[in-house]
Amino acid sequence: MERFDRIYRLHGILANRRTPISLQAIMEQLECSKATVERCIRDMRNRFHAPLSYDRHRNGYYYDQESAGQAFQLPGIWFSAEELQGLLICNLILKNISAGYFSAQISKLQQRIEKILTREHLPQADIAGKFQLLSPGRRLKDDMLFKKTATAVFAGQQLCIVYQARGRDGMQSERIISPQRLIYYRENWYLAAWCHQRQDLRLFAVDNIISAKTLQQPADSVDTRQLEQFLNSSYGIFTGEARHQAILQFSSARAKWVADENWHPQQQSRWLDNGSYELTLPFSDSRELIMDILKHGAEVEVIAPAFLRQAVIEQITAMQEIYKK
Repeated sequence: MERFDRIYRLHGILANRRTPISLQAIMEQLECSKATVERCIRDMRNRFHAPLSYDRHRNGYYYDQESAGQAFQLPGIWFSAEELQGLLICNLILKNISAGYFSAQISKLQQRIEKILTREHLPQADIAGKFQLLSPGRRLKDDMLFKKTATAVFAGQQLCIVYQARGRDGMQSERIISPQRLIYYRENWYLAAWCHQRQDLRLFAVDNIISAKTLQQPADSVDTRQLEQFLNSSYGIFTGEARHQAILQFSSARAKWVADENWHPQQQSRWLDNGSYELTLPFSDSRELIMDILKHGAEVEVIAPAFLRQAVIEQITAMQEIYKK
């Protein structure tokens, strides 16, 4: 265990006790020798000026909070080595999912973490060399628009946006919205917001926002239960009330993989006698569900509803016609 981690853990032991703790007990909890514990105690007293006292009658160490006047905290040190490295990993993830906004906000934090690692002679974690994050479906084109959107969510302000639908017509519309929540789904960002024109909740793909202007008016707040119902009732990114139940049957070869997957919070499943796996889940719009069904090829069969089964058959037939050419 590194010296910093021992000091960090010893601080946690002492800060959470009301009675002195013996040297032997500290050695057992830190899993180190008597000489190492004594060195940690000297460091805490001399370097960090901890009010660490020894009670001869009770044969133990304790924080003398009364003489210190307030609860002692390690100055400038709040994380263990593993926690600091975890923060660096989080930083890499945030950079990956939005290169501009998040990295700009936490770059100073990353520098402080690296300074702490250097000061405490801890190994510099080569996070970028140890982790690789792939985003093959990422569509975000303008991080500045994402920054405006995220800032409006955090500040609780209305936005005036120009939005381009992804349909064939590609129509643009100007809307005033009250942002509620940012959602990261399948490598892309979506904004759940109250649309003042439609007087209803809507979901906007952030990469389809052409322009955004922050307004001075505070955003209207939507009840959390209403927002959760809007976002989580149906399958995938499509929102609204789930009107249908899909029943999918996966082959025994694919079942062991699908059984570990969470397709929807309200899904139901069961193993069948022949070793196959049946999955039932709610949906409203079938487009995304059909894509996920097709990626499993011949290892899945749509049992119900009939219109979903027919839609998958039509897609398979259309694919066959392409490859007959």
